[in-house]
Amino acid sequence: MRQKFMPDEAAASNGCQERLPLNPVQGSGRGSRSGGLLLAALSDAPFSEAPVSPEFFVARMQALGPWLPDDPALPPVALAVSGGGDSLCLAWLARHWRKNLLAFVVDHGLRAESAQEARLTVQRLADMGVPARLLTLTTLTKGPGVAERARQARYAVLAQACREAGCLDLLLGHQADDQAETLQMRHQAGSGPEGLAGMAWMSALPDVRVVRPLLDVSRQALRNTLRGAGLAWVDDPSNQDMQAGRVRVRHSLREQDEREALWRAGLQAGAARMRRDDSRTMSFARQGTFRPEGWVCLGPVLPEPEDLSVLIRCVGGQIYPPAPAAVRRLQAAGQEATLAGVQLVRWRSGWVLVREAAAMDAYGPAYAGARWDGRFELFLPSSVSRESLQVGPAGFGLDRTVRGGWPARFCATLPALWRHGQRVGIPHLGWWAEEALQGAGFLFQPPVPATGGGVYGWPEARGAWFAAHHI
Repeated sequence: MRQKFMPDEAAASNGCQERLPLNPVQGSGRGSRSGGLLLAALSDAPFSEAPVSPEFFVARMQALGPWLPDDPALPPVALAVSGGGDSLCLAWLARHWRKNLLAFVVDHGLRAESAQEARLTVQRLADMGVPARLLTLTTLTKGPGVAERARQARYAVLAQACREAGCLDLLLGHQADDQAETLQMRHQAGSGPEGLAGMAWMSALPDVRVVRPLLDVSRQALRNTLRGAGLAWVDDPSNQDMQAGRVRVRHSLREQDEREALWRAGLQAGAARMRRDDSRTMSFARQGTFRPEGWVCLGPVLPEPEDLSVLIRCVGGQIYPPAPAAVRRLQAAGQEATLAGVQLVRWRSGWVLVREAAAMDAYGPAYAGARWDGRFELFLPSSVSRESLQVGPAGFGLDRTVRGGWPARFCATLPALWRHGQRVGIPHLGWWAEEALQGAGFLFQPPVPATGGGVYGWPEARGAWFAAHHI
């Protein structure tokens, strides 16, 4: 259940009179993250090559709950399965945990063999007793940034598939080697303390809880598990391409045997991240106001750079925060500026973070559940005609009476409904050119919560998670 908006006296002095939930992301309906039942301890040897037993996995999943009952009448638990050793082993282990599963196999289309490999993976899953659906990407092209573009495309299509199937949870096969490589790459990129926590054991996307149960199991252990079960997997040749940054890092870590030191440093950084989340939640409750329009009112004093970074990510609808050095410069300057698709604006007696109009998405089709600009989800009555109906920015030219006292540059960033090139509805302003659209609305739902979006570190994170989750 989403929290109700509550009036806030301090916010009213800045013209921001409603407060959004501190975590402006719709969760799974059971709490967007786990109920907090974490294992008492991690594996003593995360880079052991010993096979993983089904009993270990069952205990792990019980600790990462709660889960829906294993009932075919209820939504299944989803798995992302590429066909590689990690995800295929995840599927094999999950089949020993429960029956009500649904695997999604994504064909990225970047290699000629990918379609055949995807079909083979669907068959291998069927042989295990795991039903699977094939998802095909058709827009990816090779070139600069292909790894990141492919990753974002996969997450988008997986999230959509989970919505369509009603899945509340999505399991991913990331393992201990992946975590160490991610941490090393973030160290090299000068990542801030948030990034150095690595991948979360559990994290909340707008519609699904993502769970990575194998972050303390090595890549080799998973392959040895499959060998012991007599199962084959697909080896993607791009995983051996030394032109790829991650592959170079992988080879370097093996040669220098730095994996475990990085991995354990990530645990500590994760526990620290969750403690900061706890503190940040309280700070935002006292000083920040999250508006349903997608703006954040900050009051007369700018937050510290780490907090400001989180808010910029939220308003900009980004998965990753901006460069720490850039945020520090912005905070120290104390002047109106633009960073990472977000404007820092001085208005009345305080500061406001607003989406940069030039950085927003263009027009797209309007339908129930459509996401626009990575931040808003559309609710649309079934009786509304979708013919030529589009979602796009409200833009400039709105009458002062329509804006309700908000500045024109704020209102220009609002999501609006358009038909035949004409604005026909701006739900946040209560303005309609078509009476039938009055039941439509947009929910501000950025891809990453402003606070407490994941479970990091283990078991030190337990206390911080409870503090952040139960405010």
